[in-house]
Amino acid sequence: MTAAPLTDREISLVRTSLAVVAPQASEMTVYFYAILFARYPEVRGLFPDNMDVQRDRLLRGLLRIIDLVDDVDNLVQFCSRLGRDHRKFGALEDHYPAVGDCLVASLARYAGTAWNSEVAAAWTRAYTIAAQVMIAAAEDDTRLRPASWDAQIIRREYRGHDIAEITVQTDLPYPYVAGQYVSMETPWYPRTWRHYSPAHLPRTDHTLTFHVRAVRHGQVSNALVHHAAPGHRVRLGPPQGEMTLATAGDRDLLMVAGGTGLAPIRALIEQAAASGMRRHVDLFVGARTAQELYGLDDMLRLAQRHHWLSVRAAVSHEDIPGQQGTLPQVLNEFGPWDWHEAFLCGPPDMVTTAVRTLLHQGTPRAHIHHDPLDTPVLTAPLTPHRPAQEIDQL
Repeated sequence: MTAAPLTDREISLVRTSLAVVAPQASEMTVYFYAILFARYPEVRGLFPDNMDVQRDRLLRGLLRIIDLVDDVDNLVQFCSRLGRDHRKFGALEDHYPAVGDCLVASLARYAGTAWNSEVAAAWTRAYTIAAQVMIAAAEDDTRLRPASWDAQIIRREYRGHDIAEITVQTDLPYPYVAGQYVSMETPWYPRTWRHYSPAHLPRTDHTLTFHVRAVRHGQVSNALVHHAAPGHRVRLGPPQGEMTLATAGDRDLLMVAGGTGLAPIRALIEQAAASGMRRHVDLFVGARTAQELYGLDDMLRLAQRHHWLSVRAAVSHEDIPGQQGTLPQVLNEFGPWDWHEAFLCGPPDMVTTAVRTLLHQGTPRAHIHHDPLDTPVLTAPLTPHRPAQEIDQL
């Protein structure tokens, strides 16, 4: 961080004034983007046509920056992550002063009598520090890798129940680690990015296969599942995520997959097999009905080849032979898992409940791994570890 950290007085001013505008946060973000596009029309092309989600992300990003404003190490890490991620949007250094100008103007409008020159100066300093870190991180990242990777869809395989396997081939090599996730922009909704996980180890032919479920009101997911075809072009952002086997130490592994959460779990198991690992792996795959247990046969065949892998399936909304109940309920039945390294992926409610189940059984929080449950660039855990904050987010 090139500038001096905020003083205690400045921290108090920005937090107090933000609390004043919080009840009007939705209106403030609408006003912010209105004046941003009016004063600086050249930045409009960086944003999607539908701004509803974007407005919410601005507010949550701002709230997290203010939460970290007295935690320099984590503030730098968070703003660096934002700066690197903004490269794929086409953000340039000249755009940052425009955003800062309109942010301060919006805060001044909605803070009312709580706003004065001292508060304005504190906010300007806070934003300038964050922007400097973002710009520096983007510049460093430019020397290491592209902002995004162009790719072509080469195969779409419908697996039923609104799930499709989408295989793309990148024009340039795409380096990632099994268990990471990828942001994708499609031709149907430009500048709208959604996150999906490769379902395998890196391949030599530059192809990646994603498991995509068409969620209700999900424009991008429905387009990929029902309309994508070979020849369509997409863009991929840099790989993200820390849910990798590098975090596992030497403990046995617990893998829990709900729905399309099987994708990164499968990649991790492939890596375990390729590395000749001798630890035991317990895999639990869950769905609402037996027909929705897609990919289970592949995992069972893998278990036949590797004695260290055990596979169990559970359904929650159908009475069939086998394990009944939700994945967290089944985990509780087969536990405790306090000596295992746990990897969870699936619907947020499932992950949240499974985390609580494992914690209740004595599994240390540091041994439980899952992707962020919301917008990754805003909610991914920071280091050093802040377990209380993460549990609050759950």
